[in-house]
Amino acid sequence: MDVLDWQLLISAFVTLFVIMDPPGTVPIFLALTSAMTRQQRKRAARQAVLVAFAVIVVFAVFGQELLNYLNVSLPALQASGGLLLLLVAMELLTGKMEDPEPSPNKSVNVALVPLGTPLLAGPGAIVATMVFVTGAEGPAQWASVGVALVAVCIMLWLSMRFAGAISRILKESGTILVSRIAGLLLAAIAVQMIADAVLAFVASAG
Repeated sequence: MDVLDWQLLISAFVTLFVIMDPPGTVPIFLALTSAMTRQQRKRAARQAVLVAFAVIVVFAVFGQELLNYLNVSLPALQASGGLLLLLVAMELLTGKMEDPEPSPNKSVNVALVPLGTPLLAGPGAIVATMVFVTGAEGPAQWASVGVALVAVCIMLWLSMRFAGAISRILKESGTILVSRIAGLLLAAIAVQMIADAVLAFVASAG
C-alpha cells in the first residue's frame, strides 16, 4: 500500500503552485516590504507563509462540515471554484491585477494582511484545497494533498526569502512572462474543474 498518491500529489502541487504563484509574489512582496530592513523582511516572509498555511488548513479541515451545513454539493463547489479560478486566470493573462502599495500605517503587519491573506491564502487556493480534500479517499490521498500544500508553501517562502535576488534575475519582463504562463495554466485547470463538475451533475441526475 502506497503511503502517498503521487498522481494526486503532483496534480495538487501544480494547481496550488499556479494559483498561489510563488514567482509572481516577488514584486508584490517587495512593494509591501519596501520600508523594512533585511531582517524584518525575512520575518515577514515567514509570518506570511505560516498565516497562509493556517488559513488554508482550517478551511480544508472544516470545509466539508460547512458544505453540509449549507447543503452544497461537491460538484457545485467544483463549478464555483472553477469559475473563480477562471476569473483569476483572466486577470493574470490580461495583467489587470494591481500591485498593492506599501501600507502608510506602520502599526499594520503586512505579513498578516494583505500578504498572508488574501494574497497568498486567497479564495482560489482555499477552494482548490477544499476540492482536493473533499474528493480525497483515504489517508494516502489526504497526506498527498497535505504534502503538496507544504511543498508550495516552502516554494512561497523561498521566493519571498530571496525576493531581491529573484527580482534581479527575472527583471520586470521575466516576471510578466511568468505571470502570463501561470494564467494560461490556471485557465486550463479552471476549465477542467468546471467540466468535471458538469459531468458529475449529469451523472447524479442520470
